[in-house]
Amino acid sequence: METAIMISEQSFRPLATNSSRTLMLGTLALTSLSLCLTGCSTKNYVRSQTTPLIQQTNELDAKTAQDHRNIMDTDQRAQAGIAKADAAASTADQHALAAGQAADAANQSAQEAVNRVDTLSGVIANLDNYKALNDVSVTFGFDKSVLTADDRKVLDDFATSLTSARGYLLAVTGGTDSTGDAQYNYQLSERRADAVVNYLATKYNIPPHKFYLIGIGKDEEVADNKTKEGRAQNRRVEIKLMSNMPSAPTTASSSPSGQ
Repeated sequence: METAIMISEQSFRPLATNSSRTLMLGTLALTSLSLCLTGCSTKNYVRSQTTPLIQQTNELDAKTAQDHRNIMDTDQRAQAGIAKADAAASTADQHALAAGQAADAANQSAQEAVNRVDTLSGVIANLDNYKALNDVSVTFGFDKSVLTADDRKVLDDFATSLTSARGYLLAVTGGTDSTGDAQYNYQLSERRADAVVNYLATKYNIPPHKFYLIGIGKDEEVADNKTKEGRAQNRRVEIKLMSNMPSAPTTASSSPSGQ
């Protein structure tokens, strides 16, 4: 009887062991599957979240690189434009300098060709045959030798009488008031006469040899130097149009212009 029971218990023991193993294996399989599914799900979630960020980062990097290329291209074109402008400005400056030098040379030549005399007497042959056709005066500020707009207007009106004149000369006499050193005033009176000669010769193409320039300084006053008004009149340049042609028309002289 005991032997039979023992056999029966032994016969059931392997069955119990196989079931436990099967359950454990199933559990392990389910756990592994669960972990696998969970891991895969997590990776897919992370991938779905990071992919747009990576794409945006790549796009931003590409845009930054393109912007940098555009900036470099713009800078290169700007530098090229600046260099071209500098070269053009330099060329223009050189041309202006050359033109200025040519003008200075022309003025110098003209000044050298102008007749500079102390008086007309003894310089011009048969001076008595010359008749005054027109005369005007322009005045200057104290210690100035620059023509004003009013002075240029007076000279422009005077120049119209040259169109019909023949065999003429222009006696240009510069003067000063009594203020200052005599030698300085001689130089100042010549600068004032030069200003008139330069204006007429340049604008109206009058040959330099037609001019007879006289600088008298303060030697000959036309008004009283004791008054402000008188000194203003003495700071003048007188221009006389004279001709030795008997048929030359005569015009009324202009009164001196005030300052």
